Amino acid sequence: MRSRRTLAATFVTLALVTAACGDDADDAAPADTEAVTEESAAETTVADTMEEAPAEAADIVDTAVAAGDFTTLVAAVEAAGLVETLKGEGPFTVFAPNDAAFAALPEGLVEALLLPENVDALTSILTYHVVPASVMAADVAPGMVATVEGSEFEITVDGSTVMVDAATVLATDVVASNGVIHVIDSVLVPPTVDVEALLAGGAMEEEAAEEPAAAADIVDTAVAAGDFSTLVAAVQAAGLVETLKGEGPFTVFAPNDAAFAALPEGLVEKLLLPENLATLQAILTYHVVPASVMAADVAPGMVGTVEGSEFEITVDGSTVMVDAATVLATDVVASNGVIHVIDSVLVPPTVDLSTL
Repeated sequence: MRSRRTLAATFVTLALVTAACGDDADDAAPADTEAVTEESAAETTVADTMEEAPAEAADIVDTAVAAGDFTTLVAAVEAAGLVETLKGEGPFTVFAPNDAAFAALPEGLVEALLLPENVDALTSILTYHVVPASVMAADVAPGMVATVEGSEFEITVDGSTVMVDAATVLATDVVASNGVIHVIDSVLVPPTVDVEALLAGGAMEEEAAEEPAAAADIVDTAVAAGDFSTLVAAVQAAGLVETLKGEGPFTVFAPNDAAFAALPEGLVEKLLLPENLATLQAILTYHVVPASVMAADVAPGMVGTVEGSEFEITVDGSTVMVDAATVLATDVVASNGVIHVIDSVLVPPTVDLSTL
């Protein structure tokens, strides 16, 4: 484990900014201009307030979903069981890493964090991005800031550049009903989390997966493959990890990360919301056949899935299709079944995506 860094004992000083209100009588309209009545002035103030819409703003989770650039963050929040917390009263300030920030992490780290056994580390990392107060950009000053995780991060300012630990603030003051979001370009890691240990654990799992006699289960095999981050996050969010780690056997037609990225903007984030749990489970189980079927045993026709519907397999020369998805790779053997990789996400006939 790496040594915990020394935390400064002083919390950040917030410079509260009070906006001046009221009109100056010397700035009244010229005599030939119709005077603004007290009633119309009040209406204008209300209209301006409504345009800013703080009272009707979405909560932090829904605001992140609507932004469309926080797919991995939302998936991680769901996997850590923090959705209801961040939908709560707050207030919170979230320094939110965008998708590019998560993509820049060491290979395999996101997948390792999404494993059930690493939920404590994932929770620590996510809550390290949260300050238990609503702090607008104008109120931020250099210094150490306490987080919900319990450690402190450091804010530094150099001209117009604001840093949170080693992350740069890209955008500020994305207002939510229960706080505010500031966008950052890197994922923050608290001193309580040992990233090297997480990666070492992933490396050991990958080595184990290379041993045919000791193959990993379907979930761990997907994690080790490194190209199924979104699928693993979705399986975690849907509560299907233990099922797919079970005895099986299963055949999983697994969409890779590119397949999920090709979905309509915002769809993955919406599927990860608690209110869409049943839909997410239906989509995921539609990719699973309750038997171990190697590529050599696949034949054209209708195939029953764990979801309850059937998908169609068609074969044209060397090209195999599952509904409208093309099979990219086959026979990734796991201890409880087999994975075939596909290039699109399958949607069962029981699901109407337009309702989302």
